[in-house]
Amino acid sequence: MAVRDALLTLLTIGPAYGFQLHGGLETRTGGRRRVNVGQTYATLERLTKQRLIAPAGTTDDGLPLHALTPAGVAAADAWLGGADASGADPWDETVDRVLIALSLPAVDARSIVDGELERWSIRLSEAQAAAEASGAGGNATEAQSAPGAALALQAQPVEVVLRRI
Repeated sequence: MAVRDALLTLLTIGPAYGFQLHGGLETRTGGRRRVNVGQTYATLERLTKQRLIAPAGTTDDGLPLHALTPAGVAAADAWLGGADASGADPWDETVDRVLIALSLPAVDARSIVDGELERWSIRLSEAQAAAEASGAGGNATEAQSAPGAALALQAQPVEVVLRRI
């Protein structure tokens, strides 16, 4: 999971200050994601430059608040809708997306889980087709090294976990 996507998604709740977002990231992922506070603030700076977030005033004690812009809302919705961060591990994206969705009151977590199930079913079908196309059919060693075999092995337990949610 990109810190960028998680911070944008947390801001769907409403304006927040940097350290609040930093703590929310760890809390809402069940401690799975711990990032350096400096990474949180650097990401907030980049998001501001990219016009995905904008200043939204301050707290009573002067902490600067950040809020989503319309482009930021679209980016958060895209991530919740299944757009994985570039280079991210698909399983990590799934787990983080589901955990964060479950923690947000305005998000239909069931639709997020259903979307993840559908994506993993597609990944599994594609991986199985790639393995069959490589001619590795009956040879277990060849089948394990065929294109997509690792993803196919990963996809089966993913479906089992998601169906339990």
